Amino acid sequence: MKKLRLLAVLSMGILLLAGCGYKSGYEPENLLPYEEQLNAVQNAVNSFKEDSSGLLPIKTRDIETDQYVKYPIDFKKIVPTYMGKVPANSYEAGGIYQYVLMDVEENPTVKLVDLRIADTLRDINYRKGINGYGPVAEVIAEGVYKLDYKKMGYKSELSVQSPYSDTLLPLVATGDGKVYVDYSIELNRLLQENKTEVKQGEDIRHLLTDNYAIVPAYSLPYTVNDKNEPVFMLSK
Repeated sequence: MKKLRLLAVLSMGILLLAGCGYKSGYEPENLLPYEEQLNAVQNAVNSFKEDSSGLLPIKTRDIETDQYVKYPIDFKKIVPTYMGKVPANSYEAGGIYQYVLMDVEENPTVKLVDLRIADTLRDINYRKGINGYGPVAEVIAEGVYKLDYKKMGYKSELSVQSPYSDTLLPLVATGDGKVYVDYSIELNRLLQENKTEVKQGEDIRHLLTDNYAIVPAYSLPYTVNDKNEPVFMLSK
């Protein structure tokens, strides 16, 4: 009987924790980009395109918008006609991912943007000086700078969790005051692990989109140097 009473108490505790530990849409498992969710959205997009004479279920964005967040999927156009509900890990359902389309002209492909990165960048932009430019700590490459976080009121340097590994990725800024995620670590890892051959002058960020469901949003273009190492590639 004591064991039964103990089990009953533990069961009640678990139910209470389940009821108040997370808000709907924020369950830990919903933070992951499940393959079946991606496939469901891809199938819905394909069906919508077929029934709409080639149109895509996307929201309108400015032409100069970052290519990786330029074509967010408009779930209002495909739910419930082409899929029962929005994915549990999507922004629309309280999750951390924005569903977007890449290669919209040739092969519209569903990908994900990790919105936690956007939150960090938003905070930095809020703290930048009144002229819109953050204080520079050092020059990383021509036109690319490391910010002085202490002058901006931070106790330490900021970084973001990589959507591809356990690595923390640094942030960089350009001369116009815009802040970006530095994906050099992940790109170098792919170059070394896969022995991928790329040409100097080629934007190598496709290595990330080719290998992962999550896109390198809020990034600068990269190419390789003569040692096949990733370097920033800024237009003159």
